[in-house]
Amino acid sequence: MQQHLTYFDYAATTPVRPEAAAALADALGQFGNPSSRYEYGRQAAQRLKEDRETVARALGCPPAELFFTSCGTESDNWALRRGAELNRRRGRHIVTTAIEHAAVLETCRDLEGQGYEVTYLKPDRAGQVSVEQLAAALRPDTALVSMMLVNNETGAVLPVADCVKAVKAYEPAILFHCDAVQGFLKTPAPLTSLGADLISVSGHKIGAPKGIGALYIKKGVRLRPLLTGGGQEEGLRSGTEATAQIAAFAAAVQAVCADEARLERTAAIKEYTLERLKQTLPKLKIISQGDVPHICAITLPGYKSEVVVRVLGDRGVCISSGSACHKGKPSHVFAAMNLPKPWLDGALRLSFSPDSTQEEADTLVQALKDAAATLFTTLS
Repeated sequence: MQQHLTYFDYAATTPVRPEAAAALADALGQFGNPSSRYEYGRQAAQRLKEDRETVARALGCPPAELFFTSCGTESDNWALRRGAELNRRRGRHIVTTAIEHAAVLETCRDLEGQGYEVTYLKPDRAGQVSVEQLAAALRPDTALVSMMLVNNETGAVLPVADCVKAVKAYEPAILFHCDAVQGFLKTPAPLTSLGADLISVSGHKIGAPKGIGALYIKKGVRLRPLLTGGGQEEGLRSGTEATAQIAAFAAAVQAVCADEARLERTAAIKEYTLERLKQTLPKLKIISQGDVPHICAITLPGYKSEVVVRVLGDRGVCISSGSACHKGKPSHVFAAMNLPKPWLDGALRLSFSPDSTQEEADTLVQALKDAAATLFTTLS
């Protein structure tokens, strides 16, 4: 008998929406190559055009400024590597934050090995980075700034729009990249209203299958391809277009956008869960309530988060100790926030969907209560 799953790790990935699965199956049946010149290929190209328009509309950009990739990581790599290269005559200095996703941080570290200098802005105890911090880090040789919109472990919304203004006031030629993977359709304003030159998004965070992402490239930013070959995506991202994944991405976007009350429902279930946790577990502390509806961070000081995650997982309750990309390693985000060691050891991330229920929240609370009662605390 299959165990019922109580899932509160939507920041890691989301179930594929029925609309996306149906679009995926339909597109798999219409398997034409969009680059082929016969009718079957032209039909695939037309569908690809319509799907691009759907996703671009959700971002708030013209379709010609949206390029499909395999994932958010590829989009981040493309933006950072080719953005730094494009501005190399300005200098070899990059500014980012210490709480970025590994796709940004590891790319920056690789660029450091190629002679670039990177400034990593430290967050405060709330997980925030200020405009003043960023402005103070800018230099005459700064080529690129990369700042995420929503932190994937705390739910903090960073002041990207104001930071873009500060960067452009200092020097308009500095490129600004935003990893908006956790912010796409989870924040109310279109992403292009941020003013960034480059914006990365991913499909599997909104109900599309894994293996599809996109990069917004503002008109006039002449980024070289990261992948070369047959010249697809207007010559900027070679490789036969993943038409089925793209169709599913577009269908997921349409379904999410049609649910106008989604953010309110998500915020309500998160608030309910946090209240229940505070009532039931007096020792529990809130690291971050999150500025977005779907993410918050808590801690059970004195307990080991990886043990708690495993114990809850055995009961069919899914939460995390941070980004799924950590694979059980300590969170660099919580460490950068300079939390006390007991808080850091017991840090947990909860993430929600508009379909999360109070019954599921009650199951989570009971599971955490039971874990706290049965597990030994550490001396850290």
